[in-house]
Amino acid sequence: MSDGFARYVTERHDRLCRMAYLLTRDWATAEDLVQTALAKAWAAWRRIEGDPDPYVYRIVVNTHISWSRRLWRREVPTESLPEAAGIPDFAGRVAEHDALWQAIGTLSARQRAVIVLRYYEDMTTEQVAAALGCSIGTVKTQLSRALARLRVDGEINMMRLGVAR
Repeated sequence: MSDGFARYVTERHDRLCRMAYLLTRDWATAEDLVQTALAKAWAAWRRIEGDPDPYVYRIVVNTHISWSRRLWRREVPTESLPEAAGIPDFAGRVAEHDALWQAIGTLSARQRAVIVLRYYEDMTTEQVAAALGCSIGTVKTQLSRALARLRVDGEINMMRLGVAR
């Protein structure tokens, strides 16, 4: 049992951290989230049948949603970014990236999870549904509502998500 879990952690840790970062937008919190999720997965490892990814992804998303409900997690980011020295083009890219993440940050935790899993983790709607433990229809509804909310803001470049307007 421990060999299979250790191999899974070795192979998937970086990807899980990247996905958690996309949910939390903070590397330290993402690493804490992954550690917590892996501790929960370890406790249930014997009961996991087949591919453990959907189970572990669900733990990460559910833990993130649970953490986001806590009042002490409700930090407000600053209004402006520090000046970027050097490359003039870099400032525009940072501003665009920040605008996109501010817009994604306004989504509910479930909608944000669907966006991250579908477009950043490049999962199919079926894989997202399995990871979140819901129906494909629910994933499509959440995805549609999230994209509609993002499209309301004309400044957001939907191409950054790989979604046509």
